Amino acid sequence: MASLSPLTLDALDPVLRQVLSDNREKALSWIRREPGAWGFLAGQGVVATRRHLGRQLSGPERRMVWSRLWWWLEQLKLRLQESPGT
Repeated sequence: MASLSPLTLDALDPVLRQVLSDNREKALSWIRREPGAWGFLAGQGVVATRRHLGRQLSGPERRMVWSRLWWWLEQLKLRLQESPGT
């Protein structure tokens, strides 16, 4: 049986940055704590990662996607809070 390519942060980060770039309004909705924003982004993160890897994700890999996506969202939120005019 062929081994699966491992999911690493180096492979995951560009995928998640693209998800956030493609879904800026939902990212802002998450920052505003609007219902449904996290679920939408979490789903998009899993779909994009699955597409990138060309296979289904394991449970731990899905949790890795969600954890890293949350981290990226927190970084975005901090950056927006530090921006002039906020």
